[in-house]
Amino acid sequence: MPIDISDSRPGDQPDGRPDEQAGDALRKGHAGSGSVRVFFDAILHPHRSLGRNGYRTLMAVVILLNLVVAGIFVANGAWPVVPFCGLDVLALWLAFRVSYRSARQYERVRLTETSLTVQRVHWKAPERHWSFHPHWLRITHTERADHDRSGPAGQVTLTSHGQSVGVGSFLTPDERSSFARALDDALHRWRRPPCPPAPAG
Repeated sequence: MPIDISDSRPGDQPDGRPDEQAGDALRKGHAGSGSVRVFFDAILHPHRSLGRNGYRTLMAVVILLNLVVAGIFVANGAWPVVPFCGLDVLALWLAFRVSYRSARQYERVRLTETSLTVQRVHWKAPERHWSFHPHWLRITHTERADHDRSGPAGQVTLTSHGQSVGVGSFLTPDERSSFARALDDALHRWRRPPCPPAPAG
């Protein structure tokens, strides 16, 4: 399962920037420099069914097959059919272009000693941010029933003071479950003494 969750244990020190190369479904980042203690820092990415090398190989095979078919048609005098042999190549290229563009989106969930922040980056929408105080935060993990194909997809919902945001809707159910458990464990560590005092109000 393409998940790599990591967090800061008591006594750990921040050690670098988020790892932008690890995993597709959930990629972990470490804390940045500074004195703020980081309990949890994860970057979630949607799945990509095929990597760049696999994509190039597939396109090369499809183009080669189309050239062979086109050659057969030309040899039999059916040259007007040749332009249509490239339509499937064009359709496949467009499909992968859309797929890789959508894969640029990600969600980052970061729990520090002062706040839990969610950053959502989407390739066709403005970047959005949410911030919660960990003292009041509730984590809810829901999944769509197997028999309910028309219902909403599962997600992990973070709620505090009437504000809520769902994360990880593009993950698999098992990945969402692992992510929710890891974040919940980090939140429990945050709440262990001596945890920060509850905010006023």
